[in-house]
Amino acid sequence: MSESSLASPIRGQSRRRAAAEHHPNKHQQKTEETRRALIESARRIFARDGFQACRLEDIAAAAGHTRGAFYANFDTKEDLFFALLYEEAEKHSCQIRAAASCCNTARGRLAAVREYYVQCMADSTWVMLQLEFKLFAVRHPKFRPQLASAHRRIRASMKLGDVEELLGMDDKKRSEGTRAVLEGLFTGLFLEHAFDPERLSEQKAAYYLGALFDFLLQST
Repeated sequence: MSESSLASPIRGQSRRRAAAEHHPNKHQQKTEETRRALIESARRIFARDGFQACRLEDIAAAAGHTRGAFYANFDTKEDLFFALLYEEAEKHSCQIRAAASCCNTARGRLAAVREYYVQCMADSTWVMLQLEFKLFAVRHPKFRPQLASAHRRIRASMKLGDVEELLGMDDKKRSEGTRAVLEGLFTGLFLEHAFDPERLSEQKAAYYLGALFDFLLQST
């Protein structure tokens, strides 16, 4: 797995966005529909079976396509995984920015982002995808630096700098530290709830996550 191959989903996303500004022909429309179907299928199957266990044939079949259709759109399973992560990150970036932009005060923006952040715990597929990404990196040390670098590029593509500045997180080093801690708390609480919901209900997990969010943001 090369550095350039890990970056290709992000570059490809930019190229497709530029191409979308023109009128696509029928072949381009069909190609994009196939790609979308594969990504949607991968979202479900990666979260259900795990990155290593899932098979390309299963992803393609669930999307109504063949293995050949997969290789017409992606070089490797890693390419598909990064394309999926990039799209998920972009989607959440837009939603966070939209939530913050609806408020006129710093307190209102903070409350809106906090609410969105806590509600994300209910999106079990998104949490499982994040976990799969990091578990794969931990289990494959030789890929970890490249995977971490790709993860940083994906996060940078979210372009939340203006939102973080409004929330008082404009110091880059402190911001990254806070985000890393929040990610760890988020996935940790999700796992504890999923493992034993009687011990930690969804409501309690959401309460603790919100309380820890408040503490960390007030400390920045």
